[in-house]
Amino acid sequence: MAGHWRRIAAGTALALALVTAAGCGNGGQKSPTPAEQAASAASAAASLASRGGDALASASAEAGRRLDEARGGLSAKDQVSLGTVGLDRDGRATTTVTARNTAASAKSFAVQVNFTDSGGNLLDVVVLTVEHVAAHASGHGTARSNRRLHGEVRAAVGTALRY
Repeated sequence: MAGHWRRIAAGTALALALVTAAGCGNGGQKSPTPAEQAASAASAAASLASRGGDALASASAEAGRRLDEARGGLSAKDQVSLGTVGLDRDGRATTTVTARNTAASAKSFAVQVNFTDSGGNLLDVVVLTVEHVAAHASGHGTARSNRRLHGEVRAAVGTALRY
């Protein structure tokens, strides 16, 4: 089973690479925006994940929908950091999300957080919105997994868009 999830994670990474590469050298056609790239990658992840479990597929589809709402957003992965992962009283993984706004005006952030096990196998995907972060300030939020997770859980920023 662990190998199956490893293949899903690898397939998700491949799908993201293919979506990103599709924006380069496309014969003069308009390149997809970061939001379109993220939504396509999340859709591919949902497709791959659906083979491994309905809960993960549902979470991936919801993540894609939420990222799609940030149309026109700029990639901001380097402006987002995560805190340590803990489990709340319901057994759901949580982590603090900090979004640093480097723009000269207030912005919002859509952040995809991937929860994985110690082997890098994808366990859950959530999207958190950190809204109305003042210019040159930081905003905070808490990402919470959609379901109970067990064992050592890690978190990584999958996609972050500033809009």
